[in-house]
Amino acid sequence: MLSVVNMLPFGYLYLRDDMAETEKILIIEDDHEIADVIRIHLEDAGYTTERCSDGSSGLEKALAGPYDCIILDLMLPGMDGLAVCRRIREKDPRTPILMLTAKSNEIDRVLGLEIGADDYLTKPFSVRELVARVRALLRRVRTDRETACEPDGNGIVRFGGFVCDFDKRKVTLNGKKIELTVKEFDLLALFIRNPGRAFSRSDLLRLVWGYQYKGYDHTVNSHINRLRAKIEKDPAHPDYLKTVWGIGYRFSEAGEIE
Repeated sequence: MLSVVNMLPFGYLYLRDDMAETEKILIIEDDHEIADVIRIHLEDAGYTTERCSDGSSGLEKALAGPYDCIILDLMLPGMDGLAVCRRIREKDPRTPILMLTAKSNEIDRVLGLEIGADDYLTKPFSVRELVARVRALLRRVRTDRETACEPDGNGIVRFGGFVCDFDKRKVTLNGKKIELTVKEFDLLALFIRNPGRAFSRSDLLRLVWGYQYKGYDHTVNSHINRLRAKIEKDPAHPDYLKTVWGIGYRFSEAGEIE
């Protein structure tokens, strides 16, 4: 029912993003009225939308894509949103997913984020806030694309002395293989693909671990320390993985690496 959405008056004028007309959003929501409200407001903001009303068809569409963003309800007929999100992430690690749910239990939010959702809205929600969050997700993706070192046709990124093979999940530095845990690889791969970009600890928690909650900074710090021990000549004075005081960490740009 529409009671789960805080309505804006129709005819509300959104400031259009110059990129919006080229961006397509998939809405996977079984409540037709809610889906229509979301669709109308996203299209008013300049986006193109498509819609599915059950988990199985939503998954099929999401994997057939491409889409620039996916809005995914948690409670769906056929296949629930958590299962859909997990399956999407197995094939597509990048497309941002905004999860919607009538549940407010923290365990549901954490589980959704841990399996790959990028953001989370609990019903009832403001449609204006939903549009703002979609915009923020799309801006982040654009920034990532502009600054990223993309893998070549073999799934390999070369930067400085690093060769990062995403398909085989292997990294070498100056020809020497670096033994990494799963999260250490994910962390280093993120940095290698985004040289010069500063990431806060909360950014790293969200992008690598899927957490969006405070109190996990020690997780990031301990992984950074272990990673430095494996890639730096002198971990106390790192050449690659720099601390940005007051913000977090960044990977050196090409001109900084000797």
